[in-house]
Amino acid sequence: MSTGVFADHQDVDLPQGPLRVYQAGPAGAPCVVLLHGAMLDTAELTWRHLMPALARDRRVVAVDMPRHGGSRPWEGLLDQARMERVVEELLDHLGVSRAVLVGLSMGGGVGIGYALARPERVAGLVAINPGGLDDKRPLQLLTWLSLQCSPLLRWSMRWAASPSVLRRSMLRTFARGEGTRDLGVLMELIGAEARRRVEHGERALDDWQIAAYGPRRMRLNHIPELPRLRVPSLWVHGREDALVGRAVMRRAVAAAPGAVLAEIGGAGHLAPLDQPDEVAAAITSFLDGLDRAAGGCDRDHG
Repeated sequence: MSTGVFADHQDVDLPQGPLRVYQAGPAGAPCVVLLHGAMLDTAELTWRHLMPALARDRRVVAVDMPRHGGSRPWEGLLDQARMERVVEELLDHLGVSRAVLVGLSMGGGVGIGYALARPERVAGLVAINPGGLDDKRPLQLLTWLSLQCSPLLRWSMRWAASPSVLRRSMLRTFARGEGTRDLGVLMELIGAEARRRVEHGERALDDWQIAAYGPRRMRLNHIPELPRLRVPSLWVHGREDALVGRAVMRRAVAAAPGAVLAEIGGAGHLAPLDQPDEVAAAITSFLDGLDRAAGGCDRDHG
């Protein structure tokens, strides 16, 4: 059962489906929006530690991304362009004119794209091990071919949802393995999301991931566009991340004007769960700097 900042939620009806929204913190404070990753991520899982830490003095909004958690069912293709529109529709619904976007993996890639497209609505960007930074991935053609087979991806989801398979996979994913904070609770949340994906007949990977792949090159690669990024940005990298390499992160930071890199030791791809205190400290320091420079983020109250 959900507790703390995730005990209450609001379901927002958007044109293609519902969006589950969690809010915490002072209503009139600067606004931070949290965007989680793909596959088995949900707001309650990914931001379990970070959301309460940030909500002490900020208005924090966390969403279950479409086809995750309570944001079901959804219609149509959920690629980068559609996900950016979801962020726009969310801010409009909340009456927020500008917010800091914090995204992990897929959520980081979505946040980067939105910040590039709509900088006037983004007070700052925090990209944690973000997707969408590669020109070419290992086994590019083979991966692209496998992604074209929806039945295979649905079968993969059913296989991966097995409790024993899921536990082995997550213990390899978490940098601290059995020593991960609140591991039992995290596994309950991950298992529940795996069952939801199976029940809804969803594929193992998100549309966003599948649409990003081309046969020879990635269709989604933000790095060539980063020199025109016009918002302050913090790039958080787990040093043990096997999915987003150090060299890729350094190229992104070098390309984005004024970008700051925070490398988190003892953290992998799920850095907010591997090293929650260190990630929270890096993001809080960045947000405090934004507050000093800009005096907070603007809000609409219409």
